[in-house]
Amino acid sequence: MVLLTGPMGGISGLIPKVLTMPIRVLLPTLALGLCVLGPTVVQAAAAQTAAQTAAQTAAQTAAAPDPRAAIAAKFPDVRAEQVLPSPVQGLFEVRIGAKIAYVSADGRYLLQGEIIDLDSDLNLTESRREAVRRDVLAGVSEADMVVFAPKTRPTSTVTVFTDIDCGYCRKLHKQIADYNARGIKVRYMFFPRSGPGTESWTKAEQVACAKDRRTALTRAKLGETSKDKPCKVNPVAQDYKIAKEFGLQGTPAIVLESGELIGGYLDPAELSKYIEEQKVAKN
Repeated sequence: MVLLTGPMGGISGLIPKVLTMPIRVLLPTLALGLCVLGPTVVQAAAAQTAAQTAAQTAAQTAAAPDPRAAIAAKFPDVRAEQVLPSPVQGLFEVRIGAKIAYVSADGRYLLQGEIIDLDSDLNLTESRREAVRRDVLAGVSEADMVVFAPKTRPTSTVTVFTDIDCGYCRKLHKQIADYNARGIKVRYMFFPRSGPGTESWTKAEQVACAKDRRTALTRAKLGETSKDKPCKVNPVAQDYKIAKEFGLQGTPAIVLESGELIGGYLDPAELSKYIEEQKVAKN
């Protein structure tokens, strides 16, 4: 059949010759025809197949819905740009407030937990949480915090979520001058663990509404009754919401500049040493 399209002449002249050829002559002739004419035909067929495959792939890609849009549609407060590919194929990362979760590409399955790279022994989910904490805290004005800074330029800054009635929070604050002496700038945010409407919440609002927040906080930590009245506009509710989104359960909760969370009290020497070790490890 390939020979019929070749340069040997018309069909009428070729067929009788082919039919009268001995088989030992016919086979080499067929083989020669395939060698001479085959590549052109095969290449054309291959090109046509490739073009058809490319067209089908393009059509499927165009018709396939954007997984990010489908996933975002499941969460009222999530925009499509907040849905990101995760390190695991088929899973997408969804940031809900300051929380990280994972959703299947069809938006049907939600997973909450840790993704750990066993080759590098890294908790990839926690690395993302650190980035989220940095991002969230960057959006909080220091004007809404109670800040205790060194007299000279600080070498590091920590954000501490504190509860007025927390024993270890009071212990930390008694050493605030030592933290500052080691170059550590301490920025306090409020996390009255007992929640809205409680005595601890009221104390936090009194400090937040005081003209001199630093003095008011120190007095409150010493157990002194504040004469300041809570005001309608204060950062306590905002701080509490952020603490909950961070998944905080206890105080003090210390967040480093890297976004790393230290869930508990460290004395000035321990905290300073740890911060320096982390800086070296990441350089």
